[in-house]
Amino acid sequence: MTGDHSSKQYDSDLEAIRSKVLAMGGQVEHQFHDAISAFRTGNIEVAKRVMKDDEAVNRLEVELDDACSHLIVRRQPTANDLRTVMATIKIITDLERVGDEATKIARTAIHLHKRGVGLISHYETVSLIAEQASDILRSALDALARLDDKQALELIKQDASIDHGFRQITRSLITFMMEDPRTISGSIDTLWVAKAIERIGDHAKNIAEYVVYVVGGKDIRHTDFGSAKAVDEDDD
Repeated sequence: MTGDHSSKQYDSDLEAIRSKVLAMGGQVEHQFHDAISAFRTGNIEVAKRVMKDDEAVNRLEVELDDACSHLIVRRQPTANDLRTVMATIKIITDLERVGDEATKIARTAIHLHKRGVGLISHYETVSLIAEQASDILRSALDALARLDDKQALELIKQDASIDHGFRQITRSLITFMMEDPRTISGSIDTLWVAKAIERIGDHAKNIAEYVVYVVGGKDIRHTDFGSAKAVDEDDD
C-alpha cells in the first residue's frame, strides 16, 4: 500500500509540474507573437509588455526547476520516471530561452522604430521565418502536451527551412548594406531579429527532441535525424 501511495503521489506531483510547463509554453508563445507584432507595427507598449512578461517567465523557470529537484529528492524516480523528469528540466530551460529571444526582438523593435530607420521593409524581410518558427513552436508544445513522438519527429525536419531562410536573409541584408550604406543600421537590427527567430526555431526543435526521448527513450540530439525511419524500424 505504501508503494501504491508513493507512486500515486509521484504521478500527482509530476502532473502538476507538467501542467505548469505547458502553461509556461503558452506564455512564451504569446511573448513571441507579441514581439513580432511590435517589430511589425512599432508599438512600443507591446514591446515593453514582452520585456515585462519575461520576468514572470524567469520566475516560473526557477519555480519549476526547484519543483523538479524536490521531486527527484522526495520520490527518487528511477528508469523511465527519471528520464521524464530530466527531460522536463531541459524543456523548461528551452522555454525560458524562447522568452529571452522574444525579449531581444522586442528590445530591437523599440530601438529600430525610435530611430525611424527606413529604406527596407524590416518585417517583410523576416516574416516568412517568423511564421515558420511560430508554427514549429506551436507544434512542439502540442506534441509535448500529447506526448506525440511522431508529430515531434515531423516538426524536427521543419527546422531546416528556418535555417535556410535565415541564411537567405543574411545574404540579402549584406547586399542591401553593400549597395546602400544608409541601410546598414536597419539591416543590422533586422539581422539580430532574424537570428533570434532562428534560435526560437532551434529551441522548439530541442523540445521536440525531448518529446521523442521521453516517449521512446531515444536521444536524437546532435544526430542527423531527418525522418521518422528509425522509430518506424523499431516499431516493426
